[in-house]
Amino acid sequence: MGLIACARDGDARWTARWVGASHERGHRLRDAKSGSLPAPAVTQRAGVLIAGGGIAGLAAARELRRAGIDDIHLFELEDAPGGNSRGHAMGGIGCPLGAHYLPTPGEAAHEVAEWLEELGLRRTEPGRVVYDERHLCHAPQERLFIDGAWHDGLLPPVEALTAGEREPTLAQYRRFSAAVQRWVDTRAFSIPTARAAWTAELAALDALTFGDWLAREGFDAPALRWYLDYCCRDDYGAGSAQVSAWAGLHYFASRHGFHAPGDDAGERDGVTPPEGNGWLAARLAAPLGERLHGGCAVLRVSEGRGEVELELWNEREQRVERWVAPQLVLALPLFVAARVIESPSGALVAAATAMRHAPWLVANLHCDRPPIDRGGAPPSWDNVLYRSPALGYVDAMHQSLRPHPGETVFTAYWALGGDDAAQAASARRALIGDSAEAWATRVLADLVRAHPDLPRHLKQVDLMRYGHAMSIPVPGLRGHAALRELQQPQRRIHFAHADLSGYSVFEEAFFHGHRAAAQLRAAFTSASVARSRADPPAPRG
Repeated sequence: MGLIACARDGDARWTARWVGASHERGHRLRDAKSGSLPAPAVTQRAGVLIAGGGIAGLAAARELRRAGIDDIHLFELEDAPGGNSRGHAMGGIGCPLGAHYLPTPGEAAHEVAEWLEELGLRRTEPGRVVYDERHLCHAPQERLFIDGAWHDGLLPPVEALTAGEREPTLAQYRRFSAAVQRWVDTRAFSIPTARAAWTAELAALDALTFGDWLAREGFDAPALRWYLDYCCRDDYGAGSAQVSAWAGLHYFASRHGFHAPGDDAGERDGVTPPEGNGWLAARLAAPLGERLHGGCAVLRVSEGRGEVELELWNEREQRVERWVAPQLVLALPLFVAARVIESPSGALVAAATAMRHAPWLVANLHCDRPPIDRGGAPPSWDNVLYRSPALGYVDAMHQSLRPHPGETVFTAYWALGGDDAAQAASARRALIGDSAEAWATRVLADLVRAHPDLPRHLKQVDLMRYGHAMSIPVPGLRGHAALRELQQPQRRIHFAHADLSGYSVFEEAFFHGHRAAAQLRAAFTSASVARSRADPPAPRG
C-alpha cells in the first residue's frame, strides 16, 4: 500500500508505506446506506455474534467461552484483531501498531488481573502480588530530551529551565502534587471508571476543561503546563484545552499520582512486550480460531422479536453476508454503532453525538542500528522530546538482553486530536490525504533534533493511521446519562466498547467486554427459564 523509495543524506535510502486496512474498507457502510451493495449472498446462523475485534470484543468472547458458550463468531474490520492494541513486525522485530504497554492493574480492574494470572504474568503470594519481571519494563524506563540533552523521567527538570523559571516551576510542581494527592486519598478515581465515585464535586470537574481548571487554580508554569498537556495527549489523544478537568486529574489520581522532584516516586510498572498490547490481544484472540473473521465490515444490525440479524461485507469473499443469532455483542465505537443499527435508541444517538474522536498516527522506523545519542540519560524504553508535536518513541529492542547494538525499531506516536474539534478534523483529513512519504518525513524531522544521524540508519517506515482512534473525554462526557443507560442490560444487543467510559484504555475496554458477556449470559438464562415454564415436562408413565 503506497511503497515509496526516498533518497536522503547521500546514499542513504529508506522506504515509507501505509500498513493496515485501507480507510475505504471502513467506508463500506456509506455504500450500504446508498443502496449500491448487492443483497446478501449467504445466510448463516450462530449462537452469539460479536461485532468488533478490539479488546472489548475479544474480552467478551473470552468470558462467554469461560461460561461454556462456544458457538461464537467474531467479526473484525481489519485483517487482524486488536483494535488499538494491534502488533506488527519489521525485519523480524516485534513492534506495536497501537498501544505499547499495559500498566499493572489496580484493585478495581480485577478482571484484567485475573486474566494476567491465567497468562502466567502475575501471581498472588501471601500478602503481595508478584509479576513476571521478564515482561515488565526494564530500567531505565523514561527520559526527556530538553535543552540539548537527555534527562531521566518525563517531567521537565528544573535545572534544565532558565534561571527565572526554576523556583516558581518547582513550587507549582509541589502544589499540583498536593492537589492530586488529595484526590488519591479520597479514592474517588479508579479504573474502570464504572467502579469509581461520582459526586457533585466530580461532576463540577467534568463540566469544564482541564486547561480552564489549571488557569483557575493558578497553574501557569510553562514546563508544568507542557507536561500536563503531554499527558492528556498521551492518554486521551487531545490536549488540555479539550479534555475535561475530571479527565486531567483522573490520569494521575487513578494510577500513580503526580510526583514533584524529590518525592519518593519509584518507577512505573507495566507489561511491555515488544509488540506492545498486540501481544496481549493475540493471546485473547487465539482460542477463537476460525470463528474469528477478519476483513469484515459491519453494514447493518436489526433486532427482531426472537433474533438479531447482522449484515456485513466480507472482503476476502467479496460478498455481502447475513448472520443470524439470538444475541449480539456490539463492540464497535458508538458513532459506528449508531449508524449500523437499523433503529438506534435515543441514548445511543445522544452518546454518539456527544463524542469527539482523536485521530492518531503510529510510525515504526526500522533502523540498521540505534542512532547516536546526544548525551545525558542513557537510552530508555520511552523517549520524549520537549515541546515536540509528537509523543516521542519507544524502542522495540529495549527489553532485549543482547550484549551488542544491532537492528531495532523505533515506534513514534502522534496524537492528532489538537485543542479543538476543528484541529482534529483537519488532522484527520491530512491523515487520509497526505502521502506516506510526507508523514514519514514529518516524523523524521521531529526525531533528528535528538538523533541527527537517524536518516543514515533508517531502512523503512511503516505507518498506521487511525482516523477515529479514541474518544476524547470532553467536558460533560464522563457523567453523560446516555453512557450509563447503554451499559444497562439489553434484550438482544449488548454494547461493549471503551467509548462507554468516555475514553480509551485497555482496562476500560476489557471491563466492558466482560460486563456485556455477563449480561448476555443472564439473557440466555432468562430465556431458558421462560422456555421451561412455557413447555412443562411430558408426563411420565
